[in-house]
Amino acid sequence: MDIETLLSYKWSLMTPEFIILGAATILSLLDLFMPKMVNRKLLGWLGLAGILAALVSSISLIGAGTDSILFDTFRLDSFAKAFKLLLLIGAAFVFLIALSYEPKEGMKEYRGEFYYLFLAALLGTMMMSSSGDLITLFIGLELLSISSYVLAGMRKTNIASNESAMKYVINGGISTAITIFGLSYVYGLTGTTNLIDMSEYLKMVSDTQHVYLLGLAFFMVFVGLSFKLATAPFHMWAPDVYQGAPTPVTAFLSVVSKTAGFIIMIRILVSVFLTIPAEGPDGFSTIPLLLKIQDYIAFLAAATMIIGNVVALRQRNIKRLFAYSSIAQAGYLLVVVATLSPFLFDTLWFYLGAYLFMNLGAFAIIQLVTQKTGSEDISQFAGLYRKAPLLAIMMAVFILSLAGIPGTAGFIGKLNIFMGALAVEPAHYVLASILIATTVVSYVYYFGIMVQMFFRPAVNDVKFKLPSTVGIVIGICAFATILFGIFPNIALDFLQENFNQFRDFFQ
Repeated sequence: MDIETLLSYKWSLMTPEFIILGAATILSLLDLFMPKMVNRKLLGWLGLAGILAALVSSISLIGAGTDSILFDTFRLDSFAKAFKLLLLIGAAFVFLIALSYEPKEGMKEYRGEFYYLFLAALLGTMMMSSSGDLITLFIGLELLSISSYVLAGMRKTNIASNESAMKYVINGGISTAITIFGLSYVYGLTGTTNLIDMSEYLKMVSDTQHVYLLGLAFFMVFVGLSFKLATAPFHMWAPDVYQGAPTPVTAFLSVVSKTAGFIIMIRILVSVFLTIPAEGPDGFSTIPLLLKIQDYIAFLAAATMIIGNVVALRQRNIKRLFAYSSIAQAGYLLVVVATLSPFLFDTLWFYLGAYLFMNLGAFAIIQLVTQKTGSEDISQFAGLYRKAPLLAIMMAVFILSLAGIPGTAGFIGKLNIFMGALAVEPAHYVLASILIATTVVSYVYYFGIMVQMFFRPAVNDVKFKLPSTVGIVIGICAFATILFGIFPNIALDFLQENFNQFRDFFQ
C-alpha cells in the first residue's frame, strides 16, 4: 500500500480511537521516565482528559453518515456511535473512581500501569463496537481481555487478587478458544471474514450440511461469548474475580466490559446468524436459523436470572453480592437477545445506559465504605444513614434502580425488556414471568443493604470524607438515574433522532 492510498482514507472516522491510543501511549512513556517519587495520579488526570476528548470527538461524529474504511473492517454506523457514548461515559466514571482508590497494599507502585492498561482495554471495546470484520472484532476482544487479566491482578501482593487474575485468565482463554473455533466454521463456509459479505453469502445457503455446521458454530460462539458476559452456567469465575480485583477494576468489568460483551454478541449474532435460513420439514424456510433456536437462548436467560438472584441471597461480601447481581442483570439483557423484538437495539442501549449509572454510582460508594472500614462485609454499611445521610440516600437510589422500583431508570429499562418479550409473535410469556419473579427475589438482598444502612446500629464510628472525584460520580449517577426514570423520553428521543433507530446496521 503506497502513501497516497494510505492518506486517502477518511481517518477522521477513527478520531476517538486515535485519541485513546495516543493517551495510552503518552501515559506509558511518562510512567516509564517519570521519577518514582512523583505522584502517578497526574497520569490519571491526563488519561481522564483523553477520555473526555474522545467523548467530545464521538459526539461530533454523531451527525456523520454511515461510513467505513480499511475495506469495511472499520464501520462508523449508528450502532457504533451510540454504544461508544456509553463506553466512554462509563470509562470516565471509572477513572474518577480510580483516582481516589487507595488500597492498603499492593497497588500504589503500579498505579501508572493501571491507567494506561485501562485505556488499552477501553480502546479494545471501541474497536469492537465499530468492527465490520471478524479479525478486527477479535483484536478488539483480545485487547480488552488481556488488559483486563492484568488489571484484575494489579494488587500483586494480595493473594485474593492473584487468585482472581488466575481464574480470569484460565476462563478467558477457554472462552476465546471456543469462540474462535466456532467462527472458524463460519469463515470456512463463507470464505470471508467481512460481516456484511458473510451475511449476503449465508442468505443463499441451501446445503443441509452447511446449516448443521452453522448451527454448531452458533452454539460455540454463543457459549464462548457467554463466558465473557458471565451468564449461567458459565458464570463461575465472576464472583471470585469481582471480589479479588481492585474495586475500580470490578466496576469496569461489571459495566464497560459487560457492555462490550453485548456489543460483540449483537455484531456477530444479528449480522451473521440472523440471515441464515433454517431447514424445515419441507425444505428451507424463510425463518432465520437464529429464530428457530431462540428458545435455547431463552432457557439460558432464565437460568441466568434465577441463579444470579437466588445465589445472591446468601452473600455477605458486598462485591460478591454485586457480582451475582451483575450475573442477574446479564440475564435480563439476554432476554432482549432471546426475544429479538423490533426494539432490540433501543432496549439494549437504554438498559445498558441505566445500568451504567446505577451500578457505577453504587460501586463508588462501595469503594468509599470498604476503604474506610477495611472490610467488604455488608455489616459495614450498618448505620450509614446516621454517619453519612447523603451517602445512604444516594446508595438507596442506586439500589432501588437496580431492583427496578418505579421512578428510576432501572424500572424503565426492565419495563422495556418486559414489553419487548410480549411484543413478538409468539409472545414469551414464560420468560417475562421469570423476569418478574426473579426481580421480586432480588428485592430481598437489595433491600437487605438498605436495612443495614437505615435500621441497624453502626458497628463503628468511622467518619466519611467524600473525595471530590467520587462525589462527582455519585452526584451525576444519582441525578441521571432519577432523571431517566421520570423522563425516559429524553434518552429515547435522543436515540431515535440521532441514530435513526440503528436502521443502517445491515447496510
